[in-house]
Amino acid sequence: MRTRSHRLDGHDVHEHTLTVPLDHTGATPGTIEVFAREIVRDGGADRPRLVWFQGGPGNRANRPASIGGWLDRALQEYRVVLLDQRGTGRSTPADRQTLAELDTVGQAAYLAHFRADSIVADAEALRLALGEQPWTVLGQSYGGFIATAYLSRAPHGLREVLITAGLPALSGPADEVYRLTFAQTARRNAAFFARYPGDAVTVAEVAGQLREHEERLPTGEALSVSRFLQVGISLGSSTGFDSLHYLLEDPFVTVGGKRRLRERFLREVGDVVSFAANPLYAVLHETIYAQGALSDGATSWAAHRVRQSLPEFDPDADRPLLTGEHIFPWQLAEDPALVPLREAADLLANREDFPALYDPEALAGNEVPVAAAIYHDDMFVPRQLSLATAESIRGLRPLVTNEYQHDGVRVDGYRLLDRLLTMLRR
Repeated sequence: MRTRSHRLDGHDVHEHTLTVPLDHTGATPGTIEVFAREIVRDGGADRPRLVWFQGGPGNRANRPASIGGWLDRALQEYRVVLLDQRGTGRSTPADRQTLAELDTVGQAAYLAHFRADSIVADAEALRLALGEQPWTVLGQSYGGFIATAYLSRAPHGLREVLITAGLPALSGPADEVYRLTFAQTARRNAAFFARYPGDAVTVAEVAGQLREHEERLPTGEALSVSRFLQVGISLGSSTGFDSLHYLLEDPFVTVGGKRRLRERFLREVGDVVSFAANPLYAVLHETIYAQGALSDGATSWAAHRVRQSLPEFDPDADRPLLTGEHIFPWQLAEDPALVPLREAADLLANREDFPALYDPEALAGNEVPVAAAIYHDDMFVPRQLSLATAESIRGLRPLVTNEYQHDGVRVDGYRLLDRLLTMLRR
């Protein structure tokens, strides 16, 4: 392992790079690098470590310019390790550039090693390289899925587990997840348009403009109605209503006597719907629900299939609803960052033999202290499935609340982490 260090705001920062197998089972040759940034508060060199798994999949770890929120609270008791999950950040990247030399089958085979089971194995390799005893895990959203896989696959490496907005269903088809998330997304649409009634008209007008006239994003591709409707992902955050309202407040301009979408509006929409910064989020998204027989085989683009049964989300509707955290196959043909990976993504979506990520028997006998925050109105991780999983993990202490949207750890991280730690140690 290679390590470089510097100082940040009264803290030592150690940047670790570790070489790990591409396939921890040994069946496929090759290695990749995994990067982690460790932050140690002055006077805290002897503290145990906490590893952070951020949401995703396919997002790199936080890059803190200053210390605040959950990180500030964590550093009172831990050395904090911010792990760039494989394929992201300074870990060996996996994107259209790095995978260009592989054919479609090779891309899919390579990316099949980038799920939660491999991330858990990477974390264990890092823990051992650091000489760490069992450590604490804090997982947000998809990070909670990883933490649950960790409890299933390597509980010996865990001292305690904290999860925010990220308890996954342990089994069952992805369709059930999407039926629930679409229902909650519809409720968030209703609440948003009740607060800003004029925005329902604006969304319909923008959709009409896109049906009748070609409008191009700054990256060059034509913007479709379906892709525009994905700005609804903002509805799942605590400040999303207002940020979405500001995006929609003045989308049109008249040019040469013709109505067009403003360049600024197109740029802002592009910033929301592009996956250039995190392509694995789109390519691997449905694989997080794939567990072979435990998930009834392949996901086969479950979000797309469920959407087709919901006329209120039809992009051709007079007033179509905005979509949320849903990935559709056509996106990989429309987003330039995803086009070279679209066939590999289709192979992954139709793969039937992904191994199980969670072990219900191991979780039922769990001995690791676990506390999890479950948000009643979460648009991305359905509370119904999270509550069932909470009951299936022995000793888990749930915090069920309607105080937060999905980003509770971002907006109130210090207090939220403090509450979970207090619950864990009663």
